[in-house]
Amino acid sequence: MADTRTTPRRWRLAHGRSIELGAQAVVMGILNVTPDSFSDGGRFDDLGRAVAQAERMVAEGATIIDVGGESTRPGGTPIGAAQEQARVLPVLEALAARLDVVLSIDTYRSETARLALAAGAHIVNDVWGLSRDPALAALAAETGAGLVIMHTGRERQKHPDVIADQHVFLEPALATARAAGVADAQIALDPGFGFAKDADENLALAARFEELAAFGLPLVAGTSRKRFIGHATGREGGAARAAGTAATSAILRLKGASVFRVHDVAINVDALRMTDAILAARPGGAE
Repeated sequence: MADTRTTPRRWRLAHGRSIELGAQAVVMGILNVTPDSFSDGGRFDDLGRAVAQAERMVAEGATIIDVGGESTRPGGTPIGAAQEQARVLPVLEALAARLDVVLSIDTYRSETARLALAAGAHIVNDVWGLSRDPALAALAAETGAGLVIMHTGRERQKHPDVIADQHVFLEPALATARAAGVADAQIALDPGFGFAKDADENLALAARFEELAAFGLPLVAGTSRKRFIGHATGREGGAARAAGTAATSAILRLKGASVFRVHDVAINVDALRMTDAILAARPGGAE
């Protein structure tokens, strides 16, 4: 039987693009054009620096660049749609003109997502999993955009079992997407490491990650530089957690993740290429 981690499937995106998932892990580089993101706030909130960072990540092996204009860190300052759009749209337009790369917009607002898709984005990455603005589902159906539906524990009562809570949140979100006409071939699921989950919950989620295969959809791993990595390694934030992040990427690849959302592209690309080489070397692993 073919390994589900390496079985080819095509993730359908906007503008006629798609990404083949299967034999090779896909890296999504994080580009926060914000002054206050938890790890890199203020580093890329200038158009020139943002474009240069995207170019660097693509050169290091990123297939997707995920552009976000509002910090999602705990205690982050909320902003309005107009300010979010002023941050992300010039960057998306510049990247679409300069790079042949898949672009993702990290937003929970359908208004921002519509403008971002018009500017060249191919994927909508919703950290609120359609719970803030369900109109994102209709927009994805209309445009054919890829849709990342992320789990969050914020602003709700969680089930005490981390996998059961994934189903409690994601099954209604998937029902919303499908009712709006979004095809499963457009959808990927992100279990939301770090989003209203403590260190023990994040470690348990990683340890049981393979159970998420029950959804039958591609899985996104977003562990990059998260606090639980520092909890385990003793490293302070930022790039000091790059090696710990790469370790989680390799482990979660073995447990079924297809897409890896990271700040530090090169080290994660290397870790994932090594993991994929080992998977391919197993009997039946290269089918």
